[in-house]
Amino acid sequence: MSPLEILQTGQKLTEQPGTGKEQKTGFADLLKGAINEVNALQNESQEAKVQLVTGEAEDLHQVMIAAEKANLAFQMTVQIRNKVVEAYQEIMRMQV
Repeated sequence: MSPLEILQTGQKLTEQPGTGKEQKTGFADLLKGAINEVNALQNESQEAKVQLVTGEAEDLHQVMIAAEKANLAFQMTVQIRNKVVEAYQEIMRMQV
């Protein structure tokens, strides 16, 4: 299961899917994996665009689908970052 799927399903960070065994996966590892997955989608999109421009790829639909997947993944990443920053700011405003 990819890090983005884990974030979307809300599965426990320490549980391996389907096994019930504990896995030492921290939030940092999950976040790093999700960012790497978004980066991979961006790279695939860029490669598909280059292939379309050079004439190697003829299917415009697949290029557009790859571009939209990358765009949506990036937008989700930005929104998650915004929520984390907002939560941090809220914690910093708390009076002790």
